[in-house]
Amino acid sequence: MAAAGRGVAIVTGASRGIGAAIALRAAEAGYAVLVNYSADAAGAASVVREIRVCGGDALAHQADVSDPAAVGSMFDRAAGLGPVTAVINNAGITGNLIGNLADVPAATVRRVMDVNVSGLIYVCQEAVRRLSTGAGGPGGSIVNISSTATKAGSPGTWAHYAASKGAVDVLTVGLASEVAAQGIRVNSVAPGSTNTGLHAAAGMPDRVERLNPTIPMGRAAEPDEVAAAVMWLLSGEAGYVTGAVLPVAGGR
Repeated sequence: MAAAGRGVAIVTGASRGIGAAIALRAAEAGYAVLVNYSADAAGAASVVREIRVCGGDALAHQADVSDPAAVGSMFDRAAGLGPVTAVINNAGITGNLIGNLADVPAATVRRVMDVNVSGLIYVCQEAVRRLSTGAGGPGGSIVNISSTATKAGSPGTWAHYAASKGAVDVLTVGLASEVAAQGIRVNSVAPGSTNTGLHAAAGMPDRVERLNPTIPMGRAAEPDEVAAAVMWLLSGEAGYVTGAVLPVAGGR
């Protein structure tokens, strides 16, 4: 693993799944990594240990991204590792249920929107304040994790979740234009079906297998494949890319 030299990457929701894969990839690329988590302290600690064993620099930090004050504290903590230059908005929830939109409790809708939309906005706001070259920051890159659920809207399963990810895509495009002259690029990665615990947590442990025949490539993504797309968007090779929504979905 390369020694940290690209600044600090904040990865929200990084205790497992896609977020953990992004954190590990970021460390390999030379970033010091703040591994954010909401509740899974053990998972976050495991990711930090793996990074450190390989010679990287990382720390775990608990913060609910739907709390603006907690987001500010998270950035303060990350600054202790060095200048923040990359922010990956991965934290997201489905509400851990499936069904028609009419049957989703109001409290679930509110919580999903608080985390997936408001939380992402709060992180983006703080990132712009810290990264903007116009405010003395180093510049950098924001990558938001969306979903190809926005294409069909996830009818009968997660329409509320799909709607929240539609908001992520719109925010990505708008913010990218707003801060392009401030040394900040903003992009989104939209995974399709991915081998994580997301489906099992919502009561559909076999959903990935059931979806495989509908995917042109015949299989779900692995978290590391999504992480690779994120790292490309963070890299200098994507230096002229902003406002993009990059599907990682096997052609679906």
